[in-house]
Amino acid sequence: MTLRRLVIAAIVLSALPLAAQTPSNLRSMYVSVVDEAGAPVAGLGPSDFLVREDNTAREVLRVGPPTEPMTVAVLVDTSRTARNDISYMRTALPSFVSTLTSAGEGERRNQVAIIGFGERPTILAEYSIEPKLLQKGIDRIWTTPGSGPYFLDAINETSQGFKKREVSRPVIVAIVAEGEEFSYQSHEQVIERLLGVHAPLYALMLGTPYSGLSDESRNRQMVLDRGVELSGGAREQLLAPMALESRLKLLANQLTHQYLVTYSRPESLIPPEKITVTAAKPGLKARGTPANTPKATR
Repeated sequence: MTLRRLVIAAIVLSALPLAAQTPSNLRSMYVSVVDEAGAPVAGLGPSDFLVREDNTAREVLRVGPPTEPMTVAVLVDTSRTARNDISYMRTALPSFVSTLTSAGEGERRNQVAIIGFGERPTILAEYSIEPKLLQKGIDRIWTTPGSGPYFLDAINETSQGFKKREVSRPVIVAIVAEGEEFSYQSHEQVIERLLGVHAPLYALMLGTPYSGLSDESRNRQMVLDRGVELSGGAREQLLAPMALESRLKLLANQLTHQYLVTYSRPESLIPPEKITVTAAKPGLKARGTPANTPKATR
C-alpha cells in the first residue's frame, strides 16, 4: 500500500466515530442544575453532566442554552380548600408570569396559560406571551363556592392539550392546597400521559401535608411522588402561603436558566424505560426532562 493510500485510509477511519453520530441516535434533555440554596448554576459543560438510560451511562456530547421556548400551564387551586390561599396566588403570580414571558435580544418568549381546578378544570387565561392578557386570568382567580379540587383531572386535560397542540417544550406548574382530592383518575393514567408529552411537573403544595385514606387522595400522592420525580420536576412544601411569592420567583429563575444537554445512544428498537441525569460536581442537584423529538417532515 502506498503512503498516499495509507493517509487516505487513516482519514476515513478517524472520521467513522463522527459519521456514526447521526441525528437518529442523538437525544437531548432540558436540565436544571441548582445549588444547595436552589439557585441555578451557570457555566457548566459536557463533563459536568452524567446521563444514564436504564442505568447505562451515555456520552454527553454538548451542552448549551435551550433555543425552544417553553409552553407553561399554571394550574391553580380554586376549590374551597384553597380559599385562604387565593389572595397570595393573585399577588405572587404577576411577577412569575412577567419573568417567564420576557426575553432577551433574539430570544423567543415563553407562552403561559392560567388554569383553575376548583370543580372541573377551567381555563382562566389562554396561552399567551402577553403579561397584560395573563393578568386578566390572574384577576379571575377566585374560590369556586362549594367546590372540591380536581387536581389530577387538570393534569390529565392539560397533558392532552399539549399532545393535541404538539407542544415541543411543555411545563406544568401547579399551586395546590393540601387536602382531599376529588378526581377519579388513577395515578398510572395521569403519570403515563404526563410522561407521554415530556412535561415536567412542578408542584407547590400549600399547608401541612395531608395524608387522606381515600383512593382519590392516594392517587394524588402517587402523582406528587412518582409523577414529579419521573417527569423531572420538583415538589415544594410551603407551610405558609406567604412563602409562595419567593418560591415562584426562584422557580422562574430555574426554568429560565436551564441547559439543553445532548447525548448519544446506540440505535435500538426498544426505548429506555428510565432516563436520569445527575450533576458530576458535589453539592449540585440536576433535574432533567427528555426533549420531544421533532417529527420527520415528509
